[in-house]
Amino acid sequence: MKLPFSPFLLGYGAGACTVLLGKRLRPLLLELATVLYRLTDAVVVKATMKQEDLANLLAEARVRARHTSEPAARG
Repeated sequence: MKLPFSPFLLGYGAGACTVLLGKRLRPLLLELATVLYRLTDAVVVKATMKQEDLANLLAEARVRARHTSEPAARG
């Protein structure tokens, strides 16, 4: 059985292009991953700050609710 030579060259060329593009795309992928990590860290920090703000708001509301209900409970 005789195999044509052109599919072999096409496959070899595809493999060589993958290796060459892989070396050139690595810095781009590294930069993209770095940006995504920075973005994730910023979102986590902002979410934590908002969660803390919400906890402070709820604590203040609890204090106000208990402070205003104490005289009514005593009287």
